[in-house]
Amino acid sequence: MRKISRTALFTGLGATLLSVGAMNSAVAEVGFGKPGEAVELVVGYQPYYTESWSGVVINGQELWKKYLPAGSDVKFEIGLQGSVIVGKMLGEKNHLGYMGDMPAIVSTTKQDKVDIRMIAVLGTSRQQCNVFLVKNDAPQFANGMEAVKWMDGKLVAAPHGACTDRFARWAFEQAGIKPKKYLNMNIEVITSSFKNNKLDAAVIWEPTASKIQLSGLARRAASGESFDGVEGGDAGFLAMLYEIIRDRPDVQRGWLEAELDAQLFMKDLGNATAISQMADDQTEGMDRRVLWASLYGQNASDIGGGEEKLTLRYVFDDTARQLVTAATRFLHGRKVVPSEILRPEAIMDDVAKEVLTSRGLSAPIGFVGEQPDSAYQ
Repeated sequence: MRKISRTALFTGLGATLLSVGAMNSAVAEVGFGKPGEAVELVVGYQPYYTESWSGVVINGQELWKKYLPAGSDVKFEIGLQGSVIVGKMLGEKNHLGYMGDMPAIVSTTKQDKVDIRMIAVLGTSRQQCNVFLVKNDAPQFANGMEAVKWMDGKLVAAPHGACTDRFARWAFEQAGIKPKKYLNMNIEVITSSFKNNKLDAAVIWEPTASKIQLSGLARRAASGESFDGVEGGDAGFLAMLYEIIRDRPDVQRGWLEAELDAQLFMKDLGNATAISQMADDQTEGMDRRVLWASLYGQNASDIGGGEEKLTLRYVFDDTARQLVTAATRFLHGRKVVPSEILRPEAIMDDVAKEVLTSRGLSAPIGFVGEQPDSAYQ
């Protein structure tokens, strides 16, 4: 499989949502044909966001070919942040989207432009979109909570509007602190700021967190594992144009079959090398060891390590729905979505539940566990 170039423009969620709000309503539907006919799909996905790597597996193994009608064609397009994929879905340039919880939720509130639904859960974690890093000369901390308390009066950054932002603001509240400045920085600026010693701490997602940590530019200090409460977690969701759900139930079912295959493949730790290689094939500027560490790397509990690196839920079980509620409330408080409660049809995982039941499985289907460095191959 050819290597995919990292050419997508990185933008913050807030800026992208402003442009999304200014978009004209779609003037025509895409037209996906009739059930049983070959279909052409464009999938927005994020190989630079570890929590959504089931998309990497589907792409790398071409699992969709097993379930979509003969003659179908699928193109995968990289979005460096979920907000980029939301914008493309609202422009009907992407038909499915692999995204974090925040952009996926936002996408379902733009039905006056294009109707988008969330159809499956890619995974949940307390260590993927919620990793605190501190500068190397910061003190040694007894635990993650102590590390966050140290950030009082300091310069802290995160990509605002993303899952990192929601977690950071909540963690500050839990620790009872207020940074001197809480800066809106993208991952590239955060990396350069640590390199130039212009930042005290940051919250970032995997695999960038592991890249910064393993390069020695900053130290990991805490994660969602350092706190109690559902808000310490995050999730990745699969979104789909409602037009496909309505007109091509065979395509929806087929894609969900492939998604389940991918999550079962990820569950098997024997596939760690294959998965990190697929991620390496689909990214640039990321060492394979960094990619491996982002999904399997072991960290001490006092810096936010924990046994479960990624929990594979597949459907919207109670935990996933609690995360939806927390994220939607946050987005409403930031005036990004119109209500703190999503419309009921925003989540449509009935078909995913049918697929799960047909295979004799239940949610969660398993988890990806942390591994010692010696397990890397």
